Formats: sequence, C-alpha cells, structure tokens
Amino acid sequence: MERIFKRKTYRRLLEWKATENGRTAILVEGARRVGKSTIVEQFARKEYKSYILIDFNKVGKNVVGLWDELMDLDRIFLLLQQIYKTTLYERNSVIIFDEVQKCPPARQAIKYLVQDGRYDYIETGSLISIHKNTRNITIPSEEDRITMYPMDYEEFRWALGDMASIPLFEQQYNSRMSLGDAVVRLNMRDFRLYMLVGGMPQAVNTYLETNNLSLVDKTKRGIIQLYLEDFQKIDATGNAERLFKNIPAQLSGKVSRYQPYTVVGQQSAAKMGELLQELEQSKTALFCHHCTDPNVGMSLNKDLSRYKIFMADTGLFVTLCFWDKDFTENVIYDKLLSDKLDANLGYLYENVVAQMLASAGNQLFYYTFPKDEKHNYEIDFLLSRGNKLVPIEVKSSGYKTHKSLDVFCEKYSSRIGERILLYTKDYQKDGPTKCIPVYFTPFL
Repeated sequence: MERIFKRKTYRRLLEWKATENGRTAILVEGARRVGKSTIVEQFARKEYKSYILIDFNKVGKNVVGLWDELMDLDRIFLLLQQIYKTTLYERNSVIIFDEVQKCPPARQAIKYLVQDGRYDYIETGSLISIHKNTRNITIPSEEDRITMYPMDYEEFRWALGDMASIPLFEQQYNSRMSLGDAVVRLNMRDFRLYMLVGGMPQAVNTYLETNNLSLVDKTKRGIIQLYLEDFQKIDATGNAERLFKNIPAQLSGKVSRYQPYTVVGQQSAAKMGELLQELEQSKTALFCHHCTDPNVGMSLNKDLSRYKIFMADTGLFVTLCFWDKDFTENVIYDKLLSDKLDANLGYLYENVVAQMLASAGNQLFYYTFPKDEKHNYEIDFLLSRGNKLVPIEVKSSGYKTHKSLDVFCEKYSSRIGERILLYTKDYQKDGPTKCIPVYFTPFL
C-alpha cells in the first residue's frame, strides 16, 4: 500500500492559494521521487472543486500541441475538459502541469494562462533537465517557486505516527534543558534510523511496509539508479554521473573542498561549470560554498571555486557509500543503527546536518583558515542570524573538543553570536560553546 504522507509543502501551497488568489502560478521544484506530484494532487483534490493533472511524461501529442498556439484559450479549456472528462469551474479549479520541463511551451504559456485568470495553475519540475529545455523560451515572471526536499526529520516522525517528539525537542532546545544521557541515547537511535532510511517517500513506505532495512536499501538503489540514468541522458560522457557517485568518497577523504578534476579529468572551465550546474540544479545534491570573509551577507563572499557537495538525502548517501556491493547487508544497517560500525562516520553526520539546514531554508557555507603550513582549521557550517554569525562544528561522537571553534571565535570575536557543537550527547555548555544533540539542528 502506497501511503500519502503529511508534508510541509502542503502548508506552503495553502499560503500561496490564499495570498495570490490566481495572480501567479506556483512551481514546486525538486529532485525526482521526493513526492512533488503526490502532494500537489492531494492539495488539488482537497482544496478545489475540480482539477486536471497533465502528466507530461505520459500525454500524447494532442495535449502537448495545445500550448503551441494560445490565441483561443476557450478552445484549449474545452478540449482539456473533454480529454480528461472533468468540468472546470472558474476560480475553483486548478490545472496541474506535472513534470513541466518535458513541455517547455506549456511552461511559457503560464504567463498568458495566469493573465486569463479563470483557473489556478501548479507546476512540478525535476530540474535535472529543465535548464537545457528552457534555453529558448521565456520563463514566466508570474511564477512563484518553492523547493521540495526529501522528508525532513519531523515529517519522518509524522510518517512513523509520532506527532509529539519534535515539538518536545523544540521546547527542550529553547529552555536549554538537560534530559540525561539515557533519554538522548534513545533519541539518537531514532535519529540514526532516519539517517539510514532517509526521507524519500518510497523508501519510508518500504520501511513501514516491511520493517526490513535490506528491502529499504533495495528501494533506495532503485532511486539512485533512476538518478544515474537521468544524468546519462543529459551528459553522454558520464561525467555528471561520476561527479554524483563520487560525493561520499570526497567527503570521507577529509579534503577541504570537492575536487572535480580528480573525478572527471581535465575539462574546460565552461564545461566543468555546466556539469556542476546540472548537478546542483538536479536537486539531488547540496552545494556548500566556502566563504572568503566570514561575516553576515555571506552570499557576497561566496567562493564559487571552493565548495563541498553533500547529497540531498542522507538515506541515499548511506546506500551510495556501499555502492560497491549489490546490496547493503542488514548487518551494516544494524551496526549503523546501534552506532557500532567500525568507520569514521563524521562525514555521514555532516551530510545529515547539511540536509536539515537546507530543508530549513538555509544557504550552506563553511570556512577554513590556516593552522600551520600543512593543516587548516575548519568550521563545518556558518549561519547568519541577525548581525551575527553562528559557527557550527559537527561531531559523530560524544566528544566535545572544539579547537577550530575556539580559534575561529577568538579570531572573529566581534562577529560571533552563538557558537554550536552538534554531537551525539545531551545538551550542555562547555564554556561559551553550546553542545547540543544533532537532532536539534532544525531549531538553530
């Protein structure tokens, strides 16, 4: 049974419908299989008297050809109602353009459809090919956009029937309350389950159906294979696919940046830029850029040549880490779940923190600076809050050493607000540093 999960995107669609009242369309963009089509159709079914969903992966030429000529909208609407056997009601119906990147003229038509004003319009797009498909069309200015990510930790808890934990975590975070290591150990086990299963609805559904992590892994492998096939379609050289598959190796190698030329060899700057843009626009990966001057307004100091790349879903990241096997054995999942796998999993925790920060609406930045001739200090993530910086260091254990934080905060003392160490133990203060459980990341 395929479940329909509660998603926060639904609330954002409600806000758009109430505030815009037909003045704009809305594009829900994101990686494939994050649940865009499901949530949009659920929204249309509940919030409108009727809807038509046009899936451009499936429709024939008779529907695709409708958007080439927009002089007679009455005719277009009449044909749509006949083809889909659905009555449209003025200001109480919505037309959904699903996978709109497959039909660029339909995307361009949004401008005129919105101006007509009879119906609402929602688009969904998997942007892995949208850049190439929109080079010769006018992108409508009457289009709001929201990015849909894999299920965040709260949505994952909702899927498991737990509506209470995240609000309680937020209360604990705001009150800086200690609950004791025994409680945190239980919470961390639950959180590691999220790291292993991930937030792709199909994988979560498999877990709920089977309670078998090997079958969950099989589902995730299917999703990754779908992504790899998409990359092959837009880049026949295989270089985009190689950049994606190499994300775990680059993070585990303890390098201060992703080194693309070691993966795909020498490329022109233009070609490399195009490859990286395709990877970023696919929404399957998260780019964390180095900040040349750690200060508020970090976008002004983004170093486009220095970046780390994380995967947008940590569950898929775990599976890709073990891509050398046909499947990831349950014993590996069991050891990961109990935190007993013999590996330095710092990069796994960094990935889930990146995922949670991005889902909460943060741009990702990090900072390195010299320690000596051969080594650097590194701040894993930098957030801007008001007129201050919040530097973050991530630990995959309970150790609360934070030399990089200490040196960074001394160097830039006038710019620092809170200083945060994310780790696997209970909340405590270590001097001015706040050491907090990693599952509190969404509240930062």
